Amino acid sequence: MTSADSIVKVWSKLDLVFTANGTFGNAYADALLWVDLEGPGYSRRVYGFWNGGSEWVVRVLATAPGEWRWTSGSTPDDGGLSGQSGSFIAEPWEPEALEENPNRRGMIGATANGRGLQYADGTPYFLLGDTWWSLPSYRFPLAEGEGRTGPLGPDATLNDYVAVRKAQGFNCVGLIAAQPAWANDGAPNSLQMDDGTWVRAAWKQPGTQSAKDMHNEGGRPFAFPGKVPGFEQVFPDMDRINPDYFKVLDRKIDYLNAQGIVPFIEFSRRDAGQCWQKFHDWPESYARYVQYLVARYGAHIALLSPIHYDYFEQTIAAEDYNVPINLAIERYGKPPFGSLLTANPNPSTLVNFGPDSWVDLHQSGNVREHYTYWYLTEIFNAERKPAINGEPYYAGLHQLGQPYPLRVPPDSEDDRIYVRSGLYGSFLSGGLAGFIYGAEGIWQADTEPESLHKMWDSFGWQSAAEIQHIKAFATIHGQRYLELEPDAELVVPNKTGPGFSYKGWSYCARAPDRSWFMLYFEADAPMETRLRGVAAGDRYRPRFFDPRRGEWGEPGEAITVPRSSVLTLPARPDTGDWGMMLERI
Repeated sequence: MTSADSIVKVWSKLDLVFTANGTFGNAYADALLWVDLEGPGYSRRVYGFWNGGSEWVVRVLATAPGEWRWTSGSTPDDGGLSGQSGSFIAEPWEPEALEENPNRRGMIGATANGRGLQYADGTPYFLLGDTWWSLPSYRFPLAEGEGRTGPLGPDATLNDYVAVRKAQGFNCVGLIAAQPAWANDGAPNSLQMDDGTWVRAAWKQPGTQSAKDMHNEGGRPFAFPGKVPGFEQVFPDMDRINPDYFKVLDRKIDYLNAQGIVPFIEFSRRDAGQCWQKFHDWPESYARYVQYLVARYGAHIALLSPIHYDYFEQTIAAEDYNVPINLAIERYGKPPFGSLLTANPNPSTLVNFGPDSWVDLHQSGNVREHYTYWYLTEIFNAERKPAINGEPYYAGLHQLGQPYPLRVPPDSEDDRIYVRSGLYGSFLSGGLAGFIYGAEGIWQADTEPESLHKMWDSFGWQSAAEIQHIKAFATIHGQRYLELEPDAELVVPNKTGPGFSYKGWSYCARAPDRSWFMLYFEADAPMETRLRGVAAGDRYRPRFFDPRRGEWGEPGEAITVPRSSVLTLPARPDTGDWGMMLERI
């Protein structure tokens, strides 16, 4: 346990380990452990989890320096779990240590105005993420030591991939904690019961007609046989968890946090939903799983998602997921140390889960073309919560759509143009909190010889290196970008290309007092454009931004708004995509 002389650093995970005296038929489902934790400015019941055998763990952290005390309890009462107590002292990090790893600054939360993200100490956090949905599996092996930045190959490790993305300015990776029914087991990757119930809708393993293997060194996330008649060896028993699988994931999450990366942990992919609801005690079974992963990862510096809701078919309705999620929150509270709740949606978390929901960080995603960036504007106008585009166009996109209708050669200039459209178009549409990138070969972690793109090759595509430039664009005036209000209709014309595309459109956001405007023109947008919403006689100085290099050009000559209150904008340097700022003088 801990003693009065135990010393830890603030915002550092501490495992309180307990050994149960008794035995349980199914410890995961039949027992509950907690500690009542008290510290400076903090008083909360923190729940633990069964970790296999007779071992139980409550993960805690100190949110402030000082003395912390705890007392344990359990249901049913167990002498090894209940009535234990301890204390520890939390100390602040040294300034040098904070510079080494920003995660030591605390949990990610919303800024005061609700539009952006920041660490607990107020340091800005502009989310730049990548989609490593299969990270828990053997496809991202964890090695000793730190990784290399390239070149990567078949022996690449999680450490190597982290090193590459850190060097490119990424600070977040998305992962799906469990894809319960997925295995290359000879059964089809898309599998339904005779009555139409979906057993799984998995990614196909290249070279086979079956599902992707998603096990790790600890096995698979849930135990077999399952409860689905006729599919007992395909769909597991969702009421019997395999802690060894999650122990492997623990080490990977620890590594990400130690490298300054914030994991965005999605608890389950939506294709497990129909069998989970139909053959298990819904909503109790799913609420239990939500609480289990909150207990397991709520003391990490992470974003937590109760469901990966990337598609509304092949699953249950979004409102049906709300029921167990809300039950878990009602029963156990929000994550105990302030982890934001979010989710990968289709088309947005606002549409899927409704206003005033459990969602703390909104997302759009999975509807990828530029007509869908508007969902971020809808979020902006509906609620004062931070928002990102969590799954836009994937670099090299091919497999989604078989092949994707707008497919262009991977790592080509058009491919990069598509990525930049999602990046800057989403930001100026209201996704002020950041952006999550994705690439073919990476999102599905392709390692098989038959893969169209091996994941280690996709990590070298240029589009990823350009993602970090959005920060230079956004922060030209520091954190003032959080004041921006999206309004693409200020630009005339702003939609000359087809809606199902990434070219020809323009975007705009402005400060409430109209003192400055931020714009982005997709490739092939008209060279002659005008700006509404400015006052006659006001003077602005234009400045262009190159999203390929992340560089601001020199300010241009001042331009004056005519009596019509419609300002003709200077032509951009060429027909490619460009950003622009107008600053009132």
